Amino acid sequence: MGDVFVTRLSKFLPNDPVSNEEIELYLGMVDNKPSRAKVKILSNNKIERRYYAIDEAGKSTHSNAQLAAKAIEGLFDEKITKNDIELLTGGTMSPEQLLPSHTAMVHGELGCPPVEIASISSSCASGFQAMKYAWLSVKGGEKNNAVSFASEKVSTWLRHDKFDAETEKLKELDANPMIAFEKEFMRWMLSDGAAAALLQDKPNEEGISLRIDFIDVKSYANEIATCMYNGAVRSPNGNLTGFPDYKPEDWAHQSIFSFKQDTRLLGVKIVPTGGIFMKEVFEKHQLSPEKITWFLPHLSSEYFREIIVKEQDRIGLHIPQEKWFTNLTRVGNVGSVSPYLMLEEMFHSGKLKKGDTLLLMIPESARFTYIYAHFTVV
Repeated sequence: MGDVFVTRLSKFLPNDPVSNEEIELYLGMVDNKPSRAKVKILSNNKIERRYYAIDEAGKSTHSNAQLAAKAIEGLFDEKITKNDIELLTGGTMSPEQLLPSHTAMVHGELGCPPVEIASISSSCASGFQAMKYAWLSVKGGEKNNAVSFASEKVSTWLRHDKFDAETEKLKELDANPMIAFEKEFMRWMLSDGAAAALLQDKPNEEGISLRIDFIDVKSYANEIATCMYNGAVRSPNGNLTGFPDYKPEDWAHQSIFSFKQDTRLLGVKIVPTGGIFMKEVFEKHQLSPEKITWFLPHLSSEYFREIIVKEQDRIGLHIPQEKWFTNLTRVGNVGSVSPYLMLEEMFHSGKLKKGDTLLLMIPESARFTYIYAHFTVV
């Protein structure tokens, strides 16, 4: 099997950046009241700006598929065009339909010739699961090139009107019309965007390329209950009941199609479980912190930075902060897109030198899937 190289990276972040003070201009206020949780959540995650594919009236400026197509189009020039794509793989946690698949919709939007596609349904890990499919296809010699992408459009899911029916129902029951924190939490965490990578069986003739050394993936769903979810209701024991088992009126009254996060379970499990897998990966590939030039952790919140540092110290794999690179505060938490956005920014930063190594860490809290991906600059 031959080597595979990331030769081009592109991103698309829609519209102008949105500051913390402007969020409710776009998402609106649930029950026409400013959020009480907003300040605390934003002070923890440290996100200062993000991007939404909606205007202040809540009208969409781009679909999820259009965001992805814009990012993919940024990969091409007169030397390599969209007509040359041999494989298209993608991931998202916010598809805008159950069927067709998200990648099929992106292919239709992109308008390139008939091509093999693969669509990964997950959350933060889905984009790099798509890259792994692309990597192995090129590595095995079946394809000469592949495009992998990730895209998210969550803003329309986070709009205040998605919670109006629930708050009205609570008022009818003479209950507090505040939506649960597990739903409120995600409104101040997630945002929109897309990014894409071109993988080829040979490196660039000029400039740098990133050789993919490994993309290791592991799920701990057999050990840990669901933590982040959408389109379902979770019982106290952690089991999910999907939306088809509910009446249509309940979909609105319980905000079943909102993003929800069990922050208690997240705090207890996300970092230690990632530490277990990190130790396995380092032993498997005979890695050491000294061999890593750049560490790119997908942080959903800056809150986890010091917790990760302590976990790395505990397992004897301390990576100094000067080797860390993140852009969470400047581009927001864009789910499956965030790892691509870090890689894209580093690729074009001028900081990378041939021989440098990069380790990406991608934790997915949905049901605790983790990815470690290693690249060498050539």
